[in-house]
Amino acid sequence: MTSTTRLTAAQALVRFLSAQYTERDGVRQRLIGATWGIFGHGNVAGIGQALLEHAGRMPYHQGRNEQAMVHAAVGYARQSNRLSTHAVTTSIGPGATNLVTGAALATINRLPVLLLPGDIFAGRPADPVLQQLEVPYAGDVSVNDCLRPVSRYFDRITRPEALVPSALNAMRVLTDPVETGAVTLALPQDVQAEAYDWPEEFFAERVWTVRRPGADPAELAEAVRIIRSAKRPLVVAGGGVHHSRAEEALAEFAETTGIPVASTQAGKGSLRHDHPQDVGGVGHTGTATADELARTADLVIGVGTRYTDFTTASGTLFSNPDVRFLNLNIASYDGHKLAGQPLVADARSGLQELTGALRLHAHRVADSYATEYTEDKERWEQRVDACYEVDEPDTRPTQPQVLGALDEIADESDILINAAGSLPGDLHKLWRTRSRDQYHLEYGYSCMGYEIPAAIGVKLAAPDRPVWALVGDGTYLMMPTEIVTAVQEGVAIKALIIQNHGYASIGGLSEAVGGERFGTAYRYPSEDGSYTGPPLPVDLAANAASLGMRVLRAKTVRDLREALAEARAADTPTCVYVETQTADTVSGAPPAQAWWDVPVAETATRPSAVKARELYERHVSTRRRHL
Repeated sequence: MTSTTRLTAAQALVRFLSAQYTERDGVRQRLIGATWGIFGHGNVAGIGQALLEHAGRMPYHQGRNEQAMVHAAVGYARQSNRLSTHAVTTSIGPGATNLVTGAALATINRLPVLLLPGDIFAGRPADPVLQQLEVPYAGDVSVNDCLRPVSRYFDRITRPEALVPSALNAMRVLTDPVETGAVTLALPQDVQAEAYDWPEEFFAERVWTVRRPGADPAELAEAVRIIRSAKRPLVVAGGGVHHSRAEEALAEFAETTGIPVASTQAGKGSLRHDHPQDVGGVGHTGTATADELARTADLVIGVGTRYTDFTTASGTLFSNPDVRFLNLNIASYDGHKLAGQPLVADARSGLQELTGALRLHAHRVADSYATEYTEDKERWEQRVDACYEVDEPDTRPTQPQVLGALDEIADESDILINAAGSLPGDLHKLWRTRSRDQYHLEYGYSCMGYEIPAAIGVKLAAPDRPVWALVGDGTYLMMPTEIVTAVQEGVAIKALIIQNHGYASIGGLSEAVGGERFGTAYRYPSEDGSYTGPPLPVDLAANAASLGMRVLRAKTVRDLREALAEARAADTPTCVYVETQTADTVSGAPPAQAWWDVPVAETATRPSAVKARELYERHVSTRRRHL
């Protein structure tokens, strides 16, 4: 007879989660490392009580905003190479719907996170209950259904015993490198508290092997043939290189063949900045070196990339009429993009197989090609030096000079986190990445507010490393709440708050597309209704201090250097606050080296929009569908 244990559904779920592990390359680690939670009537007596009941099995972190808790879990998952993540529990109502943005971010970036929102009563003892969404045409719909399109797996557990297959399916999706993303188990509050006789086997330790599939022999042979026939090949390294821990395999491939490597935002750091084959970021925010190689490439080898519009310059970057695409990706869906030749395999396995096959043929690009990209890279590095250079250290810095000051004190142990605004463009072009996981940009969803909570998650995964949240004033005002969590739990993140009085990135884009920076400045309104008056008297540094963070104010480049060094050495949550010199420009960094399609008004009376439309039509005429 099967042995059973009587527990509530919530208690059973917590106990089950505590026994799940991943294993890759012989290394085992816990799949769900902790649970974040904010409690309300929809989960306090269920999951909340279960976490208390099993406190020795499942660590708990107290959050302040449900979206931020997901960001923290995602930051932890990315730093853990998708092999470990956190769960997030909320009440019903706004607590549950606050998860949607974080879930979309996780799924778009293909990072695992387990969401456990409370739900309305399954038994419907009263109808409606507090916070219930009433849908006249369906009785089984709640606000949690908002999570369906942004989840890779979704289930509503309407009976305790339904948790058994659902929980197993949730773990399967979380650990699948192709399918992973947000996983949602909606938990009606009455079911959470209902008891059931659970088979002991449900709580047995389970190890989920994260696969490294190799390439199909025919696809591999065709890939080798294509590479050998190319004269100007270019690798585009995406986030899949990091998720697979394929950095060393990529370096060996590049060194063996001499093929240059450009990187997407997610893939930056796949090679160190000083590696001979690294040519920097590619696409709209890329370097001139990488983008010129992309324009003339006859073969683009995508490794673990989704080819977003920032990478392809909205279909205008890869302009060689003879260009072909070879896509090494664990997901067949991405392998076939741009009508490319797919090489469906794990990034590390596929690169190792390619390198071995090409080594047999002693294949290497022409010396003239290597000399060309090496010299171009040296010229770009001179432009970076010029952006970082400071003639007068007792003046306010530009945004690139802020990055230059951080560059001076950082080593390979530092981790930088950013997501939105003008910083992603500057970082992609200018930052000299020293380690495989130093550059942590969330640019799949470009979500303002990600940086501070994600930094907490990263720091929990890498407690002995300096973790920097690079935050503009717009992003800071979106979600500073988790500063309280960092202070409460002693998570010694470093926040670098850059004040430029508004949405600088969108302001620059608005000007470029004929919008004249309308509604993008943090200033008092003028008589004509535009926000062009004096800057607002908002003190973000005082706000951070009021939330418990130690704050260092820097008025000049000299102050900034000292403050950054002090913050880096701090063992408590510390903020460096600096106001940049270029309040009305994006950053002063080199302009975009490739186009990005933001449609401009087709008809307008204002000269700025008319001129922008003329430029837009010239660019859009160069767009190409790779068929």
